[in-house]
Amino acid sequence: MTRSIVLVAAFDEGPHAHAAFRRRALERLGWTVTCVNVLQARGLTDWLRRRGWEKHLAQAVERAPEVVLALGVPALDPTTVQALKSRETTWINWFPEQSNGDDLLDRAAAYDQVLASGSDLQQTLEAALGHPVGLLPPACDPSVHRPNPLRTQQYRANVVFAGRATHRRELLLAGLVEYGLALWGPGWREGGLRDYCRGEVTNTEEFVRAYAGASVAVNIHHRDEGEDQPRHGCNQRLFEIAGIGVAQVVDARGDLPRWFDPFEEVQAFDSAEELRGQVEALIHDPTRAEELGAAGRRRALSEHTYMHRITSLLGDRAAAD
Repeated sequence: MTRSIVLVAAFDEGPHAHAAFRRRALERLGWTVTCVNVLQARGLTDWLRRRGWEKHLAQAVERAPEVVLALGVPALDPTTVQALKSRETTWINWFPEQSNGDDLLDRAAAYDQVLASGSDLQQTLEAALGHPVGLLPPACDPSVHRPNPLRTQQYRANVVFAGRATHRRELLLAGLVEYGLALWGPGWREGGLRDYCRGEVTNTEEFVRAYAGASVAVNIHHRDEGEDQPRHGCNQRLFEIAGIGVAQVVDARGDLPRWFDPFEEVQAFDSAEELRGQVEALIHDPTRAEELGAAGRRRALSEHTYMHRITSLLGDRAAAD
């Protein structure tokens, strides 16, 4: 029997590229996937696009797929979900780690099954919904997130961070400039570290090349304005850098020890001083850096690919015929 699933997500080659990785894993596991792209624009373009994807979703649901899987999707309001639901189809929402908003609980309540990427969000949803919520973090795609033996000079660097510029990230990274820092991502050319910015990183290929060219990869989670305490959930970058196989220094998160050994597979820091010390030690000990990167990659390939995640998410239904 052909199994069908509707994947509702924002799709692009940049920050939402993970949606395509999840689609690829579904297809490799034998599912027929219909994608509904809810990528937002502005003004009239956004209104027209929304009308288009809402119609596409309704048509896809009429074909009675086994599963509708939404990846967060704030634009898909609970009233629409309830109107489209049927007994033949299971509706699942896999909320990303950064999910928030006043309507989060209302949106979650509309689905038959809910999964969170972080344990703090999982606990919040369980308390509000009154039933179990799964814990399922992001992952990597080994066909994309892998070492690059052909390191060109453009991407070669001792220390790399790839991501959007924020005030907190600038403060932490400023202490690393003497070790050969290279920055990739939007916003860096407008700040105090502009001289260390090499490009915007507009797509996944550039992201992988940037980190694959590093001796040490730095991962600093995003925090919202005024957010003093870190969330528990870990970002996509944690798993993707691990797949690339580069030594990773990452700010500590509550869920990090669930997924990686914070001493043997990645290095976790709690302060700018710890970040600086760990980066310096790895730069001066390239053998240790290579061992750390290799250990992180082994763990990623054995437990943290999107094939693992989809199998866990869909259970027995994910096994190929």
